[in-house]
Amino acid sequence: MKNYHTHTARCHHAMGTDEDYVQIAIQEGYTTLGFSDHACWHYPSGFHPHIRMLETEFDGYQKSILDLKQKYQDQIEILCGLEAEYFPKSMNWLKNFCKEKQLDYLIFGNHYYQSDETGIYYGNCPQNHIEDYFTSTLEGLQTGMYSCLAHPELILLNPHLKWNDQLEEGFHSICKLAKELEIPLEYNVLGFRKARQMGFVAYPHPRFWQIASQYKNKAIIGMDAHQPFGLEKELFLEAYESLLKYDVEIVDALKKVDFSMM
Repeated sequence: MKNYHTHTARCHHAMGTDEDYVQIAIQEGYTTLGFSDHACWHYPSGFHPHIRMLETEFDGYQKSILDLKQKYQDQIEILCGLEAEYFPKSMNWLKNFCKEKQLDYLIFGNHYYQSDETGIYYGNCPQNHIEDYFTSTLEGLQTGMYSCLAHPELILLNPHLKWNDQLEEGFHSICKLAKELEIPLEYNVLGFRKARQMGFVAYPHPRFWQIASQYKNKAIIGMDAHQPFGLEKELFLEAYESLLKYDVEIVDALKKVDFSMM
């Protein structure tokens, strides 16, 4: 088992120490654990986000992970990445940041329109921003900076947003482009677990994965762990069995991106 979608307490909505995640991952039988906490961004205005680490916290994040990588090198592969949005005005900064810090990979988590400082959260996406979600997702995928697309169906978190032709067309466009670019789509286990708690299915959504089956997309399981028990093996295996219902290529490794070549 491998997981590349792991958060830390620095994002202010996850719990546990970095080492807790590593120890649970080893206990549960993972061979690879990738940390991908919510990316810090540079805010010229001095904006202070509350759902991600600060820019000044990144070095501590990276040092902790690299120290654990060394400590547990004989037991598990540990990688250092980030889950980042597509903020058009800040992409050059992000590219240079990834190059400077020599990150292993980025996961594309398209959470906000334009910026979390000024834009809406797509998890509460109103009807008039649906097109923005799909447009920004396609533009982000085409940057070549991301190794997979996390929770592609994020906008379905809004329970008032009912499936319609616009959503259908947008999800087709995501699956088509992801196939052309050979970028895996994430089957998100946190969403898989939350669907039971919320009483409705947001993601992974069967209708989305039926579309992915038409394009024979690559799919990767992402635990999206916000606490150590979120790495539970039983959850991974349940998600894997569910994903087998679809005609997709299940992969278990993410491509590392050489940001120095961009």
